[in-house]
Amino acid sequence: MNSAATPAIDEPPVRAISAGALALVVFAFATAAAPFTAHARGTPDSFADLVEKLSPAVVAVATEKAIPQSGRIPYQAPPGSPLEEFFRRYFGQPAPDMEEPMHRRMAAGSGFLIDASGYIVTNNHVVSGADNITVTLNDESEYDATLVGADPKTDLALLKIKADRPLPFVTWGESDAVRVGDWSLAIGNPFGLGGTVTAGIISARARDINAGLYDDFLQTDAPINPGNSGGPLFNLEGEVIGVNTAIASPSGGNVGIGFAIPATLAEPIIAQLRTHGKAIRGWLGVQIQPLTGDLAEGLGIEDTDGALVARVTDGSPAALADLRSGDVITHLDGRPVEDPRDLARMVADTPVGETVPVDVLRDGREKTLSVTIAALDEGNVALSEQDDAPAKTKLGLAVAPITPDLVSQYGLAPDAVGVLVVGIDRNSPAANTDIQVGDVIVEAGQEPVYEPEDIGAAILRAEQAGRRALLLLIDRQGNILFRATPLGVG
Repeated sequence: MNSAATPAIDEPPVRAISAGALALVVFAFATAAAPFTAHARGTPDSFADLVEKLSPAVVAVATEKAIPQSGRIPYQAPPGSPLEEFFRRYFGQPAPDMEEPMHRRMAAGSGFLIDASGYIVTNNHVVSGADNITVTLNDESEYDATLVGADPKTDLALLKIKADRPLPFVTWGESDAVRVGDWSLAIGNPFGLGGTVTAGIISARARDINAGLYDDFLQTDAPINPGNSGGPLFNLEGEVIGVNTAIASPSGGNVGIGFAIPATLAEPIIAQLRTHGKAIRGWLGVQIQPLTGDLAEGLGIEDTDGALVARVTDGSPAALADLRSGDVITHLDGRPVEDPRDLARMVADTPVGETVPVDVLRDGREKTLSVTIAALDEGNVALSEQDDAPAKTKLGLAVAPITPDLVSQYGLAPDAVGVLVVGIDRNSPAANTDIQVGDVIVEAGQEPVYEPEDIGAAILRAEQAGRRALLLLIDRQGNILFRATPLGVG
């Protein structure tokens, strides 16, 4: 597919998808204090009545961030760290007695009110790193907003404003009930223009666009554009069935392929952000990989459904339940597991402390184990089945966060920072570039790289600047090298 990935925000993107261009949308709803539910059926003659009632709940989100005039956000190496001088040299980190000139960067997105007290849903990438957040309602009243919590893994964030009156709001709908061909309605803030209404149909379900582990997007052809980020996608009953988050586009503008986080995924995450300020996910404690045809043959298994356990973490719920390396997990709590991504989502969604059956194939025989799900420690990526999976990039590189296991496997420096190249597509632009499996990418487009998503963001910036290649800074066993990788077309 000819696509570029761009977050829906009209300043340089905060988050990008490696598979295509991101743009986001917002939708509105509201009556003064109570949610409105319209009971439209079939093909409406007009959306006007629905739009009139929904629009007051849609908001414009404006952010302000201080960044160095060089455009770089310096990596802050710990004082005395061996990397301190390295990052000062390559990432432009000023010396301790120097203060780099700063300027303010303004950006815009969208959001929507979910209750009368002022809670607002938006995208994480709209507000990430912002020093100030301002929300403008449909009636042009402005409020300073505080960030209640954010979840980068699903690109969701929750804001709060204080008003002296009950505010209009919208309610969540059942996205699982949405069918391909159903009408969908978007009301948002494209290009900072304010309340703009678009309509279309649901084009597909369960789309994986390589934005992250929890990809399960609704696809719609309701036009959405940069600046719409963080808004709701409505059904004809006026319910939010999705949070618009991305578009696939060769130019960064709308071409009729938009993606929304389904309400069934977003609603519980937002509830956790409201209660805990963060998302709390279940943890099994295994490193898993896809079951290929060759692996299935070697294990004496007829098909490739399931997730192959490569490693079990000592002391984890999986270890306590006697899960073993070589087991193929086929069901969790009675639900079939098709692949590792499927399993990771299921585990993350399972309530912490709940005991569930896990069906595995071991030595060609079916076996059922009982596992008590624990809480995932987001800070320990080495022990997370979610965080260890390699991510594909548009360059044709498969990269992974650096974990202690990978440090040992590839002989990396213990304090290595960046992402590790774990695979290269031989038909990709990177195949003819001197980049090797085992290289650590520490900078992309002259910006520091901390996670795979940073490379997608760098690709987007380069494409928007009209560049035909992306400059990478790599660490190859202690040798620091620049490489230019063609961006290609599509």
